[in-house]
Amino acid sequence: MKIKKYIAPTMPEAMKKIRNDLGKDAVILNSKEIRTGGFLGFFTKPSLEVLAALDPDPIPREQKDAYYSPQYNMEKVTNTTTELNEIAQKSDTSNKPSMKMVEARSSSDAIQFPEKITKIINDLEDQGVENEVMASLSKRLLKRWYREESELVADESINKWMKEEICGLLTNVDFGGFEYDKKFLNLIGPTGVGKTTTIAKIAADAVLNKKKKVALITTDTYRIAAIDQLKTYAEILNVPLEVAYNRDDFQSAQEKFQDYDVIFVDSAGRNYKKTHYVTDLEEVYQFNEDMENYLVLSLTSKYSDMKRIVAQFNNIPINKFIFTKKDETESFGDVLNLIEETGFGVAYMTTGQNVPDDICEVTTESIADLLLGDGQLA
Repeated sequence: MKIKKYIAPTMPEAMKKIRNDLGKDAVILNSKEIRTGGFLGFFTKPSLEVLAALDPDPIPREQKDAYYSPQYNMEKVTNTTTELNEIAQKSDTSNKPSMKMVEARSSSDAIQFPEKITKIINDLEDQGVENEVMASLSKRLLKRWYREESELVADESINKWMKEEICGLLTNVDFGGFEYDKKFLNLIGPTGVGKTTTIAKIAADAVLNKKKKVALITTDTYRIAAIDQLKTYAEILNVPLEVAYNRDDFQSAQEKFQDYDVIFVDSAGRNYKKTHYVTDLEEVYQFNEDMENYLVLSLTSKYSDMKRIVAQFNNIPINKFIFTKKDETESFGDVLNLIEETGFGVAYMTTGQNVPDDICEVTTESIADLLLGDGQLA
């Protein structure tokens, strides 16, 4: 494989150089922004450094069908993939190319994903699945394709195999709702994600279906509407509610409810990208082994914001995520990305505003179904 580095002011100009030099079958492996020119570090100009490659011995068109044969040489697939991975590791990875550019697009001259695999890779990319996660899944899927004796069976099994591979990634992650083996369930998270409505849904299930003796505590004293909303839910469910303005109030509420089966705690919704708000939570709650803590995030948030919020809670023992507003988006790749990055599982997803109905426990299978377009929760 012929590999060359190009520097140009813009990507279109870099592409023109690559096309003129390597031809239309060249593949972009990596790109990053660099600074060039200037004097003593001043007056530098931004440029792009692009790594491109060309296979000098592409497989002829008439041999294309051989790629789709179960007898395809897996050694070539493995060696080519390893080569691309080594190139990517040596290059700066801060601006990685998409999975399609490295593997799906290079299929015309290197790996050649079958059409069905390319489609499902593209679908996952559209869902927002990160490149590294997608690369792992696609490689496993390709191996299964070529191990299958019948191409027809393989073609019909793609979605089933991908679901199994996604579930395999999540094997060691804890999923599912609150199991009532702890005294306290704390819901924490930024403002506007729906914590109060969500805690009402979980409390309603505990009272109506699990027949538990339930109490509520809210520390959300910054929004009067939040207190009034939770008071309304408490009255409907006929459960007590205490408002904790500080650590002493919280401890008093704990003592008052010591004979209850479970105590649900609704925390204040704040801008948790600011560290001192997280510190305030630690001072009030004094998290201990008798508490389970769920971080509530909205599926309509940007992935970069979700990651920053999760990072701020690194000193708090988060057990699982709750994702809200499933009904307001059609992209669920960030769920898989966060699980893979943090190792936290998912307890619930909410699907609307109705209490207590619009909430479902989450399983590995339901995550896979969402990513593969089923759109339903198991």
